[in-house]
Amino acid sequence: MNFTLSGILAVMSHAIPPFLPLILATLALLVVAQLVGRLRGYRFADYRCLPAGIIALLAGVSSLWWLPMLTHSRLGLVATVTDWAALVAAALGVALITWLVLHPLSYLVRGPRRH
Repeated sequence: MNFTLSGILAVMSHAIPPFLPLILATLALLVVAQLVGRLRGYRFADYRCLPAGIIALLAGVSSLWWLPMLTHSRLGLVATVTDWAALVAAALGVALITWLVLHPLSYLVRGPRRH
């Protein structure tokens, strides 16, 4: 298989638009959570919250099931190494974004507990 940059961009230009509102809403939520948290004193290195990490881990693991359904596919069609690599990368992205949103929000709810 010979992949060219123009071919990849052509596929992406058709694949991204249906999910653009979801992508923009997630980005807005991430920016607002980080901004409000930082304005209220949240600092990444100074605050620990185990529940935010556990929920993010659960969101990442559960996304292995619901991400194929979101794209109108099913887990049985994830067959090649490339498919699995893309699914695992997306699951890691879901976990990271979930943690980046929940961590400052938990600071706002729980207060500045330092460990």
